[in-house]
Amino acid sequence: MRIKTGDTVIVIAGKDKGKTGNVLGTLPKEDKVIVEGVNIVTRHLKMRGPDKPAGIEKSEAPIHVSNVMYYDSKNKKGTRIGYEVVDGKKYRIAKSTGSRIDK
Repeated sequence: MRIKTGDTVIVIAGKDKGKTGNVLGTLPKEDKVIVEGVNIVTRHLKMRGPDKPAGIEKSEAPIHVSNVMYYDSKNKKGTRIGYEVVDGKKYRIAKSTGSRIDK
């Protein structure tokens, strides 16, 4: 999976198409990512004692990694990610500009 936690991505398919956000977490075994402000779901919570009251909670649900694309801040649009090996170290690069994503 080429997307990592902390990357800024743009949603390219689904109900939230066009939204951008930071990746809060990745689920590599399921090929899913959790993106801030995208795929919001509502959960109705049952009371679990005095410290956890009942209520309605909104949170981000995982979205499949094929529905997001790395957001290049230079071009202001999505770009594919490639790899480049320099002195035995592997770096991610943005295909549209050729610039390094990892420092």
